[in-house]
Amino acid sequence: MTISLFSGQGSQYPGMGKDISDAFPHTAELYDIASDILGRDMRKVCFDSSPEELALTVNAQPAILLTSLVCISAAINKGHNDGKTFSFDGVAGHSLGEYAAMAMSGMVSLEDVFRLIKARAEAMNDAASEHKGAMAAVMKIDPEKVEEICSKADNYVAAVNFNSPQQTVIAGTPEGVEEVSAAFAELKARVITLNVAGAFHSKLMQSAADKFYETAKTITFKKPQVKYYSNVTGGELTDFSDMPSLLAKHIVSPVRFTSELAAMQAAGADRFAEFGPGKTLTGLVKKTLSGVSAFNIENLATLEGADIYG
Repeated sequence: MTISLFSGQGSQYPGMGKDISDAFPHTAELYDIASDILGRDMRKVCFDSSPEELALTVNAQPAILLTSLVCISAAINKGHNDGKTFSFDGVAGHSLGEYAAMAMSGMVSLEDVFRLIKARAEAMNDAASEHKGAMAAVMKIDPEKVEEICSKADNYVAAVNFNSPQQTVIAGTPEGVEEVSAAFAELKARVITLNVAGAFHSKLMQSAADKFYETAKTITFKKPQVKYYSNVTGGELTDFSDMPSLLAKHIVSPVRFTSELAAMQAAGADRFAEFGPGKTLTGLVKKTLSGVSAFNIENLATLEGADIYG
């Protein structure tokens, strides 16, 4: 059983997707659709931005979504050209990666997925400007201990990304993150400050969730054609009756990626292919699950080396 995974924010880098898009001219349509919806040349955003420009939420989210879709489209096309088939039984994404997952599952159209991510990125950018926040990755300590320490902090901070048994991301006010970071240091945990604009997936994003919901209500959602795994539930999603509410909740809820991986493996998943910039999710799969294979596809070299066909 094969699962397609899609990269999250923070994985971006200038030039991402260029060699793979040049080699597969049909992907030009994706850049055109994205540029039309976003109102700017997304080729320039992906290929020519400085690292600082690309890291801005309003640029990073649509650019990563676009690159992820380009990478999986190229992989499917390469299979056709080589007389092979790349098929997948389920999809999952990390945070904004869920939007590429929705598109590839058939839940939303390409046009609508870019409308959604445009509204999401702008709303989250506004919320980050209104409420100063910070995030940090806590390594080498159990998630339960991370939650316990955060719950005792005087300033607001919470565990928001459960990435692996030994990696949990926290978010909150700068004071809250600084406060608990000292406590984690005493426990010999490794704390890495993340270069992000806000406290994503925390209650400091509530205004973004509310604003985004108004756009999500205008989008048509269909039942996916493959298994769809949710960050919010930490497992396979089966109720698609109110996706606007779920996606708004997603903005202020923890990413339960470790639980998702366990659910996928329990369902029979043994091959994972990550599409989009970087290989963060591939690394999390390898750290969390045993007896599975995992590959990342972000450029021509990784596409050639990935054992995803059959």
